[in-house]
Amino acid sequence: MPSEHTWYLTEDLDDFLARAGDFPRSRPTLHTVLLTVTDTLRSRGPHVYGPRNPLYGVLGEQDGGVRAALLHTPPHPLNLTPLAPGAAEELAACLLARGHSVPGVSAEQETAAAFTAAWERATGVSGSLRQRQRLYRLGELTVPEPVPQGRARAAGAPDRELVRRWYEEFAAAVGRRDSAAFAAEWADSRVAHGGVTLWETPDGSPVAMAGVTPKSAGQIRVTTVYTPARLRGRGYAGAVTATVSRAAQQAGAQEVLLFTDLANPTSNGLYQRIGYRPVADFAVYGFAAGE
Repeated sequence: MPSEHTWYLTEDLDDFLARAGDFPRSRPTLHTVLLTVTDTLRSRGPHVYGPRNPLYGVLGEQDGGVRAALLHTPPHPLNLTPLAPGAAEELAACLLARGHSVPGVSAEQETAAAFTAAWERATGVSGSLRQRQRLYRLGELTVPEPVPQGRARAAGAPDRELVRRWYEEFAAAVGRRDSAAFAAEWADSRVAHGGVTLWETPDGSPVAMAGVTPKSAGQIRVTTVYTPARLRGRGYAGAVTATVSRAAQQAGAQEVLLFTDLANPTSNGLYQRIGYRPVADFAVYGFAAGE
């Protein structure tokens, strides 16, 4: 990679991982999505997130080091690690030269805004803010009181259809456009590795769920905390989140992370009461041509 600002793009995961080297693990908290998604692609194949081949990229330095990386699993937004505005301009040009379509971008908020502006200038396609997110890290775990009656249990094969349906409802609630096939794959993969926990009432009725990613680079991320609308306000989400957070710590995770939608003050307040502390703000933009 001879120049100071050179993007190298590839559809070969092994090639990408070799070129990226230790960079993804150099800032594992900020790179959590890159780490967990590439682990999933390596273990479950290139089309787990959609029928098109993923695209990977690294931004090289003159000394052969890596300054930034990208991951795109169509039809989902492009995921970027933090980068400078000038690197965003060059990336937009590289993607256009390759003929690669970009439906949106998800990154730390300054990086997401910089790439969106670069893409707008390069293509004339307008970008719109879809979601503001906050990444949290678990500090001292506190179980919210009062704990609702019932218990937590791992979702099993008989729960697969419920988990799939709840995932679809969760995605719709946060404005994601995941396909039915992706929801089914998410349910299958999470149930297979014990990555979904249900909270159930004393009569055995499931009332909330929380997912977790497999441990990667010493971290586990809590995902898809969901309670059906009619059952909210009863402490179920807090109970199941505290349960999976404690289990992650007991599994040896050095860090337990989660993303929240900043438009939802209830969930942000809940996670902070449990012991999660802000790390960084992220943003998701969509581009008109990808809508």
